[in-house]
Amino acid sequence: MAKIVALGSYLYQSALALGLLIAVSNLLTAPNYVAYSLFVSIVQFADIACFQWLRSACSRFYPGPDKESERAERGVIIAEFIASSALCFLGVVAAALFDISLWLGLIGAAVAILQGGGELHLTMLRFRQEFRLFSWLQGARATILAATTLAGAALGGELGHVVAGVLAGNLVYCLAACILSRRSLPWSHIWDGKLVRRHLAYGGVSAGASVAGVLAPLGLKTIFASQLGSAAAAGPLLALDLLQRPFGMIITSLQAVRYPELVARFDREGSSEGLRIELGRYYALLTGSALLGAAGLIALLGAATLALVPLALQASFTRTAPLIMLVALLRALTHTLLSTPAHLQRRLPAILGLAGLDCILTCAGAWVAAAFHPGAGTAIAAGAAGGAATAAALGVVMLRRQPFIMTWWPVLASVAALILAWLSTDLFASDLLLATSVALAAALVFGAAPSLTFLRWIAR
Repeated sequence: MAKIVALGSYLYQSALALGLLIAVSNLLTAPNYVAYSLFVSIVQFADIACFQWLRSACSRFYPGPDKESERAERGVIIAEFIASSALCFLGVVAAALFDISLWLGLIGAAVAILQGGGELHLTMLRFRQEFRLFSWLQGARATILAATTLAGAALGGELGHVVAGVLAGNLVYCLAACILSRRSLPWSHIWDGKLVRRHLAYGGVSAGASVAGVLAPLGLKTIFASQLGSAAAAGPLLALDLLQRPFGMIITSLQAVRYPELVARFDREGSSEGLRIELGRYYALLTGSALLGAAGLIALLGAATLALVPLALQASFTRTAPLIMLVALLRALTHTLLSTPAHLQRRLPAILGLAGLDCILTCAGAWVAAAFHPGAGTAIAAGAAGGAATAAALGVVMLRRQPFIMTWWPVLASVAALILAWLSTDLFASDLLLATSVALAAALVFGAAPSLTFLRWIAR
């Protein structure tokens, strides 16, 4: 039951993040929203560049087999986090070379550090399988950040006010998290050079893969902004911000509650038949859930656009959103599902190679489309989708590195739900209410049985 609650906290965070983006896009002008979107992407990039290696190492090695190893791992992780925070602030100097104001650079670095520390703290709780405290903190974090960001946007309507709200929210959350978890994760002063080398070897490569993952949407935003201009690019950028999050949260939440058990079982059993069955279920769970999420998004996209997206952005948003959704779906599966065997086996070149390939092909597809169709947002989105699909097809080869027994029927039912939902929105495009109703009905009919099966797998 605790795993179901943890999954619910991720879904709550995802829903709140979507609502926050929609609210901010309505409170800010198009140029200010583009600036805010780029600021968030740059902060995420800094967070991943400085702290993702630590989170990756934590997810593979923490807490260890006993209390002594956990204390040693925690002490090393704390020291590594402090060192990484110092490097993050040094990055402000590099940002100044690109004419970024000092105050914005300092605030961005502070937000990246607080965000990275919060994520690392939650990762440690999750891999200790303290799902109740994890769920409470996850929900509290989403609520606090949404409230302070909205307050900043409402008070000033400019980038500086929104950024101040983001910083305040992260600071409040981190202080609360430290107080509430002081017994679960007490301070440790242990230092072990061997653990540091192991963390750097595995975490560094995994972080490189994550950096490549963040560079792709940042590259796409740059291509859209340079080709369409800041005003015309606001719609596609809003689609990128909105539609990446559901798939990221679906995949991340499922991975959060299922992957720790797979790691422990792989280390304990190797390629046993039981592990092959569980690995197949894990792949079916991630794939089927992502497809069902896509089916629901497609069904609701038209109505949500009219109700929530600012009128000035609706036309460009509607044209690019379905293709950007496809990009987000493919990239989420590529980075999480297709790289699973490489992570389990610690095949570091394969982890980095797949992420780099996805980044290069996705951005290259968008760039080529922009070269042949200048100023066409739909063509750029289609090019990105083609690149992401090519990377995913090449990444499927990696799944053969670790044997698994796939449970296919939930995946096929989820595929049917997505196809029928998409066809319904096209077939009844002239009547929005009818199209939405039929698409939702198709998604619910074909997605009900797989969803129940997925919930049973999660609760086990």
